Amino acid sequence: MSNSTWIAVIASSSILAVGVAACGSSSDSTTSGGGGNLSGSIAIDGSSTVFPITQAAAEAFQGNNGGVQVTVGESGTGGGFEKFCAGETQISDASRPIEPEEISACKKSGIPYTNLQVANDGISVVTNPELAIKCLTTDQLKLLWNKDSKITNYSQLGKDAETGKPLPDASVSLYGPGTDSGTFDFFTEQINGVEGQSRSDYQPSEDDNVLVEGVAGDASGLGYFGFSYYEQNQDKLNLVAVDSGKGCVAPSKKTIQDGTYTPLSRPLYIYPNTDDLSKQAQVKAFVQDYIDNAVTYADTAQLVPLTPAQLSASKAKLSKQLG
Repeated sequence: MSNSTWIAVIASSSILAVGVAACGSSSDSTTSGGGGNLSGSIAIDGSSTVFPITQAAAEAFQGNNGGVQVTVGESGTGGGFEKFCAGETQISDASRPIEPEEISACKKSGIPYTNLQVANDGISVVTNPELAIKCLTTDQLKLLWNKDSKITNYSQLGKDAETGKPLPDASVSLYGPGTDSGTFDFFTEQINGVEGQSRSDYQPSEDDNVLVEGVAGDASGLGYFGFSYYEQNQDKLNLVAVDSGKGCVAPSKKTIQDGTYTPLSRPLYIYPNTDDLSKQAQVKAFVQDYIDNAVTYADTAQLVPLTPAQLSASKAKLSKQLG
């Protein structure tokens, strides 16, 4: 893909912050359907993978609590934690657990928090439909994506793990999350063995929609991002199965929930500021509604919903936090 085409894709597709506004009656209920006098604002930022479910939760909540303004951004898990630990947001979306340096930053700023799982995800490896790749092993993915990789043509990776045929003779053209992304952190740790250890000669973006359009518009394009973005765009993408030693497995709601899509299945979280959770009625009501309806919101966002056991655990953790 030419530089001018890539720039055009970014310009037309990248939106890093969304204010979700809707009309409706006010409510002081802890669900989205009550009636009362809730008001105020809620600022959320973080993972672009978690963004769709949080946006769905915000839209539903505001539809019944018109006095509350919820803004949802998607600057990446790392970028979200920077804002959260600086006190700029009340909730942080995260596609990985908070890391030691982020814990230190929050502690230094006096920001207390908890985490609540809201959905599941499987990082999807995809190609342009013209690039005929059915399955790659985790070893092949490491060769392709590892720091200082010398792979410049897909044929250098050997044979397709599913068909046994030689991989396409096509120049490597890669798309993936930027370094602020939790997806980048998780993928590099699981595939390359060290978080952040990745080749740098690829087209990065914190906006998964930009990555989708990049791969879809590039005949040699291969990339990775959250499963929901594949599901929403499967008509223009080819899904690549992954073999971690037990055969080729493609991500699906079933294989992500039961853990057979390994090692690229993961939990998705929100991190509420617990001071705001206990002291701000609109934050408490929003988080309560989010967890109560997490399965519905995951379906709306085309994410993989919590299992019954996971949902029970999140509800119990929130209930304990609220006392």
